[in-house]
Amino acid sequence: MRMLVTGGAGFIGSNFIRFLLNDRSDTEIVVNLDKLTYAGNLENLKDIAGNPAYRFIRGDICDGELVSRILDEFDIDTVVHFAAESHVDRSISEGLSFVTTNVTGTCSLLEAARKGGISRFIHVSTDEVYGSIRKGSFSETDRLNPSSPYSASKAGSDLLALSYFTTHHVPVIVTRCTNNFGPFQYPEKLIPLFTTNLIEGKKVPVYGSGMNVRDWIYVLDHCRAIACILKKGIPGEIYNIGGGTELTNLEITRKILEQLGKDETSIQYVGDRKGHDFRYSLSSDKLHSLGWQPRFTFDEALEHTIRWYKEQEWWWRKLK
Repeated sequence: MRMLVTGGAGFIGSNFIRFLLNDRSDTEIVVNLDKLTYAGNLENLKDIAGNPAYRFIRGDICDGELVSRILDEFDIDTVVHFAAESHVDRSISEGLSFVTTNVTGTCSLLEAARKGGISRFIHVSTDEVYGSIRKGSFSETDRLNPSSPYSASKAGSDLLALSYFTTHHVPVIVTRCTNNFGPFQYPEKLIPLFTTNLIEGKKVPVYGSGMNVRDWIYVLDHCRAIACILKKGIPGEIYNIGGGTELTNLEITRKILEQLGKDETSIQYVGDRKGHDFRYSLSSDKLHSLGWQPRFTFDEALEHTIRWYKEQEWWWRKLK
């Protein structure tokens, strides 16, 4: 494969690039296109920066001419599109940049892929496009009901990507994944924020009662799922990627407190987020039929993640 990865300096993208270069022998070249906004960090990939199969290009996915030049210059056959504005709280306070990056940027990439004859285009999305569900789990055919400007912009980009398959036969596959965690996650997200706050002797802010439920997946299992879909997925299809571990925010908090030797006096309950979805849950049966299953248990992956943040203060302190 000769691959363009967008947003490859971010959390999931950088883990995916490292996974490709370390574990996949069929990868000829990986070009990382990233604008390096606040959540993009080249230090996420400094260990593979000298790999001859890796190239980094700083640029904006909204720049269609740049994307087309990259596809042509490196003879790209596969696009994996991670680049997105993704923080819900930021979208509530300022939604326009989410539409620009997530919708307009995706359209720019799709146009370049259409003209460039790409053989695979993986559009990486989120479980949040389905909205909240009290019982059961969402399947790929359920209607979209996003609650935040972030999830609405991702739902729009999903539909746009699928329209390019229907109208232009661009070989698009959409993936929708549950909450990721692991090394190199920007410390505004729950697990790295709580972990680093506790290391610093600060309290952790829990929204509302802490009873909101999320399904969690270790980032390397997500990377393996995308690799499986690249090989076996069918263009025009959607694949849910779930970790199979549903926990309330308070349960997650208590696990982090325990591993760091803290008690519940370190919790600070704060006002609930606007439009806060109560529960996300995905059925991943369609992906399981391709042969993928998560390898890491939540507890072992959380232990590894917390240990990583304890040992890598040089990485996160300057970000906070």
